[in-house]
Amino acid sequence: MIIKNSLDNLSRWRWDDTFEELERMRQEIERLYQYPAMKLFRGRSSGVFPAINITEENDIYYLRAELPGIKADDLGLSIANNTVTIEGERKSDPEDENTKYHRRERDAGRFSRKITLPAQIDESKADAKCSNGILTIVLPKAESAKPKKIAITAV
Repeated sequence: MIIKNSLDNLSRWRWDDTFEELERMRQEIERLYQYPAMKLFRGRSSGVFPAINITEENDIYYLRAELPGIKADDLGLSIANNTVTIEGERKSDPEDENTKYHRRERDAGRFSRKITLPAQIDESKADAKCSNGILTIVLPKAESAKPKKIAITAV
């Protein structure tokens, strides 16, 4: 009887149920983080740094990272397969020992962000420029990631 009930439940199981349950759990975790007591577990971080936008146009990804006050020489950039890694250090201004903060949202220290893109990229054609605190990385897709057009012959 137990096996029959398990098989009946299995026949009613759908992939949608799994994803709905995962979405419900994600929403529950986000709800918990809204409470001040839960902020104790998050540490002093002011958020993910640097903030990044990724866009796609035709066969190219554009990755733009906000890096105010950081010189291009102080950044490290590496690309492997479809993963881009940005590393660097945000330094704080020298302060007097009597300095008292009323608000501190800009943390100093080393950072590293790894961003995985949806398709393989051609590392040899990648280009990066830093201007006015914005790092712009141009990442052309690899030939293997581009859609192939196939001719159809009439029979």
